Amino acid sequence: MVDAEGCYFYDSQGKKYLDFSSQLVCSNLGHKNRAVIEAIRDYVGKLPYISPAFACDVRAEVSKMLAELMPPGISKFFYSTSGTEANEAALKIARLYTRRHKVISRYRSYHGSTAASISVTGDHRRWYVDSLATVPGTLFAPDAYCYRCPLGLRYPECGVACADYVEYMLSNEADIAAVIIEPVVGTNGVIVPPPEYLPRLRKITEKYDVLLIADEVMSGWGRTGEWFAVNHWNVVPDIITTAKGITGSYMPLGVTGTCEKVTSFFDDNFFAHGHTYEAHPLALAAAVAAINEYKRLNLIERSRIMGGYLGKRLKELADKHDSVGEVRGLGLFWAVDLTQNKETREPFNVMADKHEGKPLNVDKIASEMMRNGVYVMAWVNHLIIAPPLTIEEEDIDLGVDVLDKALKIADEAARR
Repeated sequence: MVDAEGCYFYDSQGKKYLDFSSQLVCSNLGHKNRAVIEAIRDYVGKLPYISPAFACDVRAEVSKMLAELMPPGISKFFYSTSGTEANEAALKIARLYTRRHKVISRYRSYHGSTAASISVTGDHRRWYVDSLATVPGTLFAPDAYCYRCPLGLRYPECGVACADYVEYMLSNEADIAAVIIEPVVGTNGVIVPPPEYLPRLRKITEKYDVLLIADEVMSGWGRTGEWFAVNHWNVVPDIITTAKGITGSYMPLGVTGTCEKVTSFFDDNFFAHGHTYEAHPLALAAAVAAINEYKRLNLIERSRIMGGYLGKRLKELADKHDSVGEVRGLGLFWAVDLTQNKETREPFNVMADKHEGKPLNVDKIASEMMRNGVYVMAWVNHLIIAPPLTIEEEDIDLGVDVLDKALKIADEAARR
């Protein structure tokens, strides 16, 4: 790949591709946003690096912006260079604050690849290092995955039993420091929980004096039609992590934000953590410019509007294709979940197939789309549709039309 602009990128042969998944669901502003590029260019001539022991103007500015944009009460921020580092810091903070060790996560989750963050990752990427390079102490709870409920129930008759199961775990386990969740699950299926789920989980964690960590690395920055996904349910976590969209991925930056009760603990207790590139001024300059662009271009509202159009077009495919089990999403964050049988909801592939290197139908679909000029992120048994927030209706139509044709691969497999 040699160039990119707007919602498209180009290879060395001059072929043009629609970026229908914002690369790794991170290029929220699209490619070549001039304001962000110029902010980086200007700041590299001013202060290309300074130790994180020092303050600088962009650090103060972005911290003020974050305090205004994040859920109320999130008031202090640790800056790293990625989502996995943001979660690593969050887990360390939770364990130091509570003086407890165990963490509850969920199976359909991804929180990063470093030692602590991979330990709370539920998907098959943890399997490669489990017991060799992970941190002990993770317990996995059922997912709020209504299409294929892990408890074999149906919403709303289930009473949101997946949340109640977390309370059952907390009442039968000691030494729990935190519950970590993606408010809207990212790579593992863009799973939007039922409306009661997050508010109930928040009450349960408060009841048992356990911290709630919201991993908004992928779901933040307008991706779901709100600044942060937790805002859909008016839930305020104790710790929030984010990365990706904070700079539109023009520079690597991760953020761990904490509420006042957690923040005040470290007034008198040392936080033994840090990086050479912590609070890097070029990344912070990019963040200031990116946040201003989200506001100037009204991208949060735009995500809701264009997301409604994208969702409508994708749901048309569910009626048309035997292989499309469920289409779900919020804002410009959608998944097309495949099935061999619409009645049984049996998937074509499961995590074990990915782990064992078996050919996956979603990879065949993604390859066919790439040949036809549309890049989409495929994972195990679903496709993630998450274009830049700057996308236009005609670009959405192009992407959906190419997907429509490529889904014939799965339709044929379902008929066998």
